[in-house]
This record gives sequence, structure tokens and C-alpha cells, in this order.
Amino acid sequence: MSAFRTRHRRKLKNEINVVPYIDVMLVLLIIFMVTAPLLNLGVEIELPQADAKPLDQEKKDPVVVEITADGRYYLTLQGAPSEEITPEALEAKVAAFMRQNPTAPVFIAGDHRVDYGVVMQGMALLQRAGVPKIGMMTAPPDQPRR
Repeated sequence: MSAFRTRHRRKLKNEINVVPYIDVMLVLLIIFMVTAPLLNLGVEIELPQADAKPLDQEKKDPVVVEITADGRYYLTLQGAPSEEITPEALEAKVAAFMRQNPTAPVFIAGDHRVDYGVVMQGMALLQRAGVPKIGMMTAPPDQPRR
């Protein structure tokens, strides 16, 4: 009878069951992976209104000085047709125009066959006329030459 009376005691384990913790960790990882891209989205705001005018409101046509292959000068002022002009008249006319429009863009367009010295003389004329910056006009490589 003593065999029936004795209870079999189970031996206690001293280990922690980590399976539920792993499940919770994986669920949290999935939640963070889904929500992280949403945190980078922008926030919609309304900017304050102002009556200030935008910069460069007036888009001015540039002043263009063209130099042909034989060294002749042509001047195109803003809104005017192109006209042939002598170097002296070019300097005087551009100087008068720049006094009225000091921020007007000025470009020089030299034919690809013209001597580089002639283009430099044209740039010197424009500099003496009071042009602070002179832009060089070029054609894109895929555009045919005229």
C-alpha cells in the first residue's frame, strides 16, 4: 500500500519558456516595419499670405549683339528688330540703353566662322558701354548651324 500512497513529484524546471516572448517580438517588429515608412511623409501646412511681388517678375528680352562671319555687327534691343550697326554706334546705343535698363541681360552671338579677335573686340565695346556681364550665345549640338 505504500506504493499507492506516495505521490510522484515532478521535478521543477528552472528554464524560462521564451517562445511567447519571441512571438511578441516578431509582432512588434512587423508593426514597426509597417509604420516606419509612414513616418517619413510630409505634413500639410498653409503658408502665410503676403502682398509682396515675386522676384524677377519682369522677364526682359535680352540685348543681343550678333557678329557675322565677315565681321559686321547687328544689334537687337528689347522688342526691336535687328539692325546693322557700326562699332562706334553700337557702343553709344548700348551705353544709352544700359543707363535706362541697368539690369537688362546682354548677349553676344558670334558666327562660328568669325575670328575670335573680332568677338573679343565686340565684348570690349560692350564693356566700355557699361555692360557689367556679357553672356555668350551658343547653339545646342543637335541644332543645325545657320
